[in-house]
Amino acid sequence: MRKLVSGNEEPNDIVNKPSHYTYGKIEIIEIVEQVTATYPVKIAFSIGNALKYISRAPFKNGVEDLKKAVWYLDRAIKKWESDGE
Repeated sequence: MRKLVSGNEEPNDIVNKPSHYTYGKIEIIEIVEQVTATYPVKIAFSIGNALKYISRAPFKNGVEDLKKAVWYLDRAIKKWESDGE
C-alpha cells in the first residue's frame, strides 16, 4: 500500500522501502548487508540490528531505538568475547 503525498515527495512504501529505513537514495538494508558481511556469522545479526535501530531512531522511536541498538551491541560483544576472538 502506498501513502499519497503532495509536491515532490515520493510515496512512502511501508513494505518495500519504508522512509524510516532510507537515507536519500540509500536503503539501510544495503548498508547492513555490506557491514555485516565482514563480521563473524555468530554476531552479524546483532550488528545488523544495531545498525537498523541506530539509523531509524530519529525517524521512529528515538531513545527507545537507541536503547535497542545498545542491547544488540552488548549481545554481539558478549558473543564475540565468549569465543575468544
